[in-house]
Formats: sequence, structure tokens, C-alpha cells
Amino acid sequence: MIRQLTEQDNEACQALIQTRPAENLFIIGDIEAYGYDQPFQKLWGDFDELGNLRAVLLKYEKNYLPFALGDFDAKGFAEIMSADPEFSMLSGLEHLTGAVEPFITRARIVKRKLYYAKLTSREHLNFEKMKNVKTLKPDEISRLKELLETIPEFHDKPFNLEIKKRNMEQGVARCYYIEEDGEMVSTASTSAENKASAMIVAVGTNKRAKRKGYATRCMSKLCFDLLEEGKELCLFYENPEAGSIYKRIGFRDIGFWMMYHYE
Repeated sequence: MIRQLTEQDNEACQALIQTRPAENLFIIGDIEAYGYDQPFQKLWGDFDELGNLRAVLLKYEKNYLPFALGDFDAKGFAEIMSADPEFSMLSGLEHLTGAVEPFITRARIVKRKLYYAKLTSREHLNFEKMKNVKTLKPDEISRLKELLETIPEFHDKPFNLEIKKRNMEQGVARCYYIEEDGEMVSTASTSAENKASAMIVAVGTNKRAKRKGYATRCMSKLCFDLLEEGKELCLFYENPEAGSIYKRIGFRDIGFWMMYHYE
């Protein structure tokens, strides 16, 4: 049985999604920030015959995201999405989105597949690789924008200074960096931080400062601090060569993250 969740279902919902904090980064963070009933956010639960919650479906704006540990009513979730005139995106772990996708009645426009990796241990972090790493302050955010504009892989990614600054001030994002001659040349950031997990984003180095291990230093320091706070870390990547950097400091692949766009 599927029904919309309310604040009264929070204990059962948290018991389910907290079994996989990194995998449920977005669901956990959105519930912390906005709860169960906003014009732009709602949640549904799929309950088994005994009344136990076995799956959750999050709607945030036009995007839907499912999570389950085992079998769930994928067709029922797809019917909710297909009936929503605002629906245009499905995202989540491959085995979950793959179960829902065949039942969606909308025409698909784009299908994107990303590696999904997570880090839960400091075992491979090297203190020597954390030297000279600084923390960016919210009022310095324009420096990050300037650096990312010099790195080709970020040219097509939007960067909103006000949103990024607000997220840093609210504690749901942070940024570490390395300088050369007073200029920021390498960086790593977080996004969607919550009490249990955080997403690593915007890892990059200026072309003239590459091959010096700067990105690894930024990542190592960032990951060390987050793990000290008891958070699991996750990230997406498309290029296996880039993935090798993350694996050297202990990230391990946990599957693929899918993003479907619909008419």
C-alpha cells in the first residue's frame, strides 16, 4: 500500500533511510530542511502487508527519487510520477530507477549514468597530503567562481554566487582550497550536507597547477574533517581516470546513479 507520508511517519522513515546515509543524502537533507509537506516537496511510503515501511519516494520540485532496501511497488511509484504534471526527472540508484522506469508513461528525453562512490573510513587519508589547505569563507565565494571558470569541465555547469554563499552560511556546503602566490589554484567542496552525510563536488585544479597533488590534498583535508564529524561521504563521477583519484583516498564504488529527463 502506498500513501503520502506526514511528520507522524518520520520515525519509520528515518529508520529506513538512515540504513544508507550516503545513498540517501538527498532524501535525508531535504527532510531535515523542509519536512514532509511543502508546495515543492512531498514524500510517499510503500508499506508491506504488516504495515512496515519498505520504500520511500521523494518529490523535490520536478524531480522524483525512490529508495528501498528490497522489493517495492515500482509500478505504484511510477503511477504517482506520471500523474504529476510537474514531473520531468527521475533520479536515484540504478537498480531502483531501473525498476520504476519501465512503468513511466512519459516520453524519455535524456538518460545519464554516473559512477556513485562513498567513503566511510579515514584509513587511506594521509596527513602529509593535507598541508597548506585553507577553508574558504562565504564572503570569498567569488574566488571559487573565478577558479572554476578556468577549468574546462566546469564551463557548462551553472554557478550561482548567492545560492552558494547562502548554503555555506547555513552549513550545508563548505569549500577547501590551495593557493599559489595568493591565487586559488585547486579546490574541493561539499553540497547537500546533513547530519549523517555529505556530497563532494567541484573538485578541480587550474591547468598550470596540475600534477602537483593539490586536488588530492584538498580532498584529503575535506574528507578527514567530515569523517571526524561522523558523516559518510559520497560523490558522482563520469571519468574513470578521475575516479582513480578518489579511490586512492578510500572511496569505493557502490553502484551507478541514474538521471532520467522526461517531456
